[in-house]
Amino acid sequence: MDPFGNKYAVTLLYFGLMLCVPAAYAERADRDKPINIEANQLTVDDARQVSVFEGKVQLTQGTIIMNADKIVVVQDKEGFKHGTATGQLVYFRQKRDNFDGYVEGYGERVEYNTKTTTIDFFNQARMKQDQDDVRGEHITYNSKTEIFQVNSTSGKGRARAIIQPKSKAPAAASESLPITSTTALPQPGEHQ
Repeated sequence: MDPFGNKYAVTLLYFGLMLCVPAAYAERADRDKPINIEANQLTVDDARQVSVFEGKVQLTQGTIIMNADKIVVVQDKEGFKHGTATGQLVYFRQKRDNFDGYVEGYGERVEYNTKTTTIDFFNQARMKQDQDDVRGEHITYNSKTEIFQVNSTSGKGRARAIIQPKSKAPAAASESLPITSTTALPQPGEHQ
């Protein structure tokens, strides 16, 4: 039992992650790209501005990829979109801006909001960046502020993280000795 309460532990973990994990800089150009969705079936309700995509759904927006069984997209009066993806495990991936690598996430339900640039992962939520791995019941990732937060919404589960040590500087390349082929062994004192 946590003597300080689960809320304190999650807040402490959050600040610890902020100190240890480099920011997951989302590809900023993604925000200006069109959203493309492919599915086995599509239902569009223009009057209500609701689109329902079902069956092996794949959403892409720039470097963002989201795979789900079903995605419901609602467009507000300002033109922003809110998508709710569901499936056995919804998959999300986005390239990091100015870095090699990707941020990946999973959840039974994933909500994506183009106005706030947030992605929420619910139930079996997991995010990976390089070798770092964070899990919890609910993870919120904001690609604009480059912050993610892990919560235990029911109080039953706990937030978990595996954070790999980061090297401070690349190791200096050592001078290599030249390798030459020979059929004879050198005599003592001889150099080839």
